[in-house]
Amino acid sequence: MRSPRYTVLIANRSTGAVRRLTVSRRLVFGAGAILLALPVLIGLGAAGAVQNEVTTLTATNEMLRTENDSYRDATGELANQISALQSALSDLTDQAELDPETKAAIARLPAVIRSRAVGGGSSASAPIVRADETPESTFGILRGLLGVIETRLASVRTDIENKAALARATPSIWPVTGWLSSSFGERRDPFTGEPDFHPGLDISANRGTPVRATADGVVTQAAYNGSYGNSVMIDHGFGISTRFGHLSGFAARVGQRVHRGDVIGYVGATGRATSSHLHYEILVMGRPFNPMRLLTRP
Repeated sequence: MRSPRYTVLIANRSTGAVRRLTVSRRLVFGAGAILLALPVLIGLGAAGAVQNEVTTLTATNEMLRTENDSYRDATGELANQISALQSALSDLTDQAELDPETKAAIARLPAVIRSRAVGGGSSASAPIVRADETPESTFGILRGLLGVIETRLASVRTDIENKAALARATPSIWPVTGWLSSSFGERRDPFTGEPDFHPGLDISANRGTPVRATADGVVTQAAYNGSYGNSVMIDHGFGISTRFGHLSGFAARVGQRVHRGDVIGYVGATGRATSSHLHYEILVMGRPFNPMRLLTRP
């Protein structure tokens, strides 16, 4: 059975022409169904797009959360390293403090000697972190700060080691137990009575009394040496050396490393001496230096 048909008349008022459009009821119902279904289809498409966007945003959010956790962990690790280095720097600074007597003795050394124990010190300053920095640039800044502290730590450690070495090399104790019989400077020669410059101290003591190194160093001489008689000479580094004369015997040999307080010989009267005593000199850059300026304790 044929589907009923509908005729639509379209008239042109200007020309009076009439046009007929004949359609079947099936076509009309189909077109209506399409018109009714179109909003539904559009809605379903929009819902699918929204779902896809939600899925994409969820994945992106998860990725950002993971990156944020990694960023937090990495930042925390760098912060811990920076804190540990700062703590080590503080500890080193505390350890650098010398006892008052040693500090006083070092302070009386010539400036040219003290300068040899002073390091260059890092002049780098810590970078500033701005609020608008990206994670990558923040990591770079933190690593830069870490590098600055590491450099400063190495510089401080070097300074401390140099100062400690200078403290060990500074002749600051009496070399022998006795009494001072002749001071440093101008005096009358005990043999001729003429004016004479005495480049050290004469410390009277009984023959055989132990003579001790007044600072750490290396023995460069242990032999008979003219008017000094049996003589020991020690190089302490930093341009500082000491000489011990008129010894009755030796307790150290050339090339031996000695420490402050080690016995290096014994009091005698060898060489140009009128009685048993120790002649003690300090030489700074090869020139006589008054030992009384550095002596702190027997």
